[in-house]
Amino acid sequence: MTATRSFLTLLGVYRIAHMSKPAEIFKALSDPTRLRCLLLLHGERELCVCELVEALNVSQPLISRHLAHLRGVGIVEDERRGQWVHYRLSPGLGSWVIELLEILQRVEAETDEMIEARARLSAMLPRPPGRCDE
Repeated sequence: MTATRSFLTLLGVYRIAHMSKPAEIFKALSDPTRLRCLLLLHGERELCVCELVEALNVSQPLISRHLAHLRGVGIVEDERRGQWVHYRLSPGLGSWVIELLEILQRVEAETDEMIEARARLSAMLPRPPGRCDE
């Protein structure tokens, strides 16, 4: 068994052909906006693009571009509901990716950016009719 294959097996990545390599995952996590998107998705389970735009206080095209990158790497998946697109973490993520997100969640939880993002997201609840989920 090669060193790379042993490393991936130890990390719990069983579907190597369908899963991004660790370097791609870490590269995706290196951008602050992508990281915050993932942490919010990890905490909320599923969010609409408009919720991420509001929570992170950035433009819709920027969020969509970052989500497309995360989808391309295989970290998130999307579902269109009418005009809205909802994102969630991919169910096929290796356990090591979930553990990494949990660690990052604890590290980032006290940063001003995440505190503000969660406050903006909470201020949206309950979601008004006709927005995101209808």
